[in-house]
Amino acid sequence: MALLLNSSSRTQCNASLTPMGMSRTTEILDAAAVLSDLLTQANITHAFAGNFEVVALGGPGRNTEEILCIVMSGYKHVREAIQAGDTEIMTATMASWANRLFVKYHEPIPPVEIEVCIAGEEGPRNLNPQTVMALQNLPFLSVTEFMRAKVRVWATRNTDEDAQDVLFILNRYWASIDLNRIPEADMDRLVVVYPTAEAPWNAIKERYQ
Repeated sequence: MALLLNSSSRTQCNASLTPMGMSRTTEILDAAAVLSDLLTQANITHAFAGNFEVVALGGPGRNTEEILCIVMSGYKHVREAIQAGDTEIMTATMASWANRLFVKYHEPIPPVEIEVCIAGEEGPRNLNPQTVMALQNLPFLSVTEFMRAKVRVWATRNTDEDAQDVLFILNRYWASIDLNRIPEADMDRLVVVYPTAEAPWNAIKERYQ
């Protein structure tokens, strides 16, 4: 069953968008909405993620168009769902250089590209009301799962942009973070490099004492 957006089964997160520019932000959200509708019609459970989630959460408006769609199905079913939609504005293509599926929304210029990822390979294994929230009327990873993914990415790449995204989530949403889902060793290492993360990180840990 595809997850349905409703206040009883999801955490609602009403964030105001910050300009990326605003028109491009709207185009990316439109692309996500079209894809979400097609996947829902095919009963494919899904959630969006990637750097664009920071923008959707109202975070720093850095120039990013990285948006992922995590699905609880195989690539074949996603392609079939898009083909069944019988629309020319959205196409799905397997990358020739890797076993990766990309969906392209052709309405704007330039088109919006969304990478499709399999649940468990990217993000949590199960997409459910505990791991998914409604954001901008679309299913996105919960702030806990998004922070978990960001911390793991930072531990691998050690980039300042990933760390700044973690800091934004910590400062804005610390009261909603599930400590049990965050890799503590990696987070403790991030705090050493970015001391401003210490106070909200300690606040999260104190909630579980």
